[in-house]
Amino acid sequence: MDRVYQSDISSDVENSFYSSIPISKSVEERTLQDFPLPYDSNCTPNKETHFSYQIRTACHKINSSKCDMLRLTKVIVVGDVAVGKTCLVRRFCVQAFETNYKATIGVDFEAEKFYILDVPYILQIWDTAGQEKFKCIASSYYRGARVVILVFDFSHISSLYNIPKWLGDTLKCTENPLLFLVGTKKDVVTNSAYKLTENEAMKLAKEIGAEYCPVSSKTGENVDRLFRRIAALTFSEDILKETTESDEVKISENFVKFSRTNTKKKKENCMSSCR
Repeated sequence: MDRVYQSDISSDVENSFYSSIPISKSVEERTLQDFPLPYDSNCTPNKETHFSYQIRTACHKINSSKCDMLRLTKVIVVGDVAVGKTCLVRRFCVQAFETNYKATIGVDFEAEKFYILDVPYILQIWDTAGQEKFKCIASSYYRGARVVILVFDFSHISSLYNIPKWLGDTLKCTENPLLFLVGTKKDVVTNSAYKLTENEAMKLAKEIGAEYCPVSSKTGENVDRLFRRIAALTFSEDILKETTESDEVKISENFVKFSRTNTKKKKENCMSSCR
């Protein structure tokens, strides 16, 4: 059984899924050797642009040891009803776009497997309902999310103004998640309307500490960039955490050994002085 590395897994539904997660048919698209760049470097709090030497070294050790640890992170997608949350997830996961999706009831769940620096890594993507009557069901799945994708619709600016409300709801159940403000349906608005809304979105992204990214689920524009970026950022955090925890254990073990050695020497010195 694979070991799961995640600080908080929120339900038995999640745990039951991982023993046989299929590898994506588009493995090449899920392989990362270089760090994906943000859509706009001036509109992100995440300044990483490459995998550090420490991370690359740690990954080399992981691959050499053939460790069977299953690394994953939880991503939730929230926003008003009909802003395109399901279209966004479906475009990424199955490379499909449809216009006749039914409203999500509660949550839908997808799992996508990456190979980052040759280390397997899984994104759990939870597509939540935007309708008020399903809000209590959806919010129960927010717990333990590492990433929150806040979705608004370029063709309905009111959905952008509702983002703070969605953020407030998620922060009641999550602690310091990575935030992404994502605008959908950029292909259906005029260029002037797009620019005006984008300016407002960028201001909001900076206010709430989110990385901004506009997408089109219809054309696929920026969709892979978004999720590849999310995978790289969370993967880097996890590997650094593993490395730090491992170093702390080594330091602790060395300290104990050192302390015992010193204690033994002191005891011998004391006995010789007593003679």
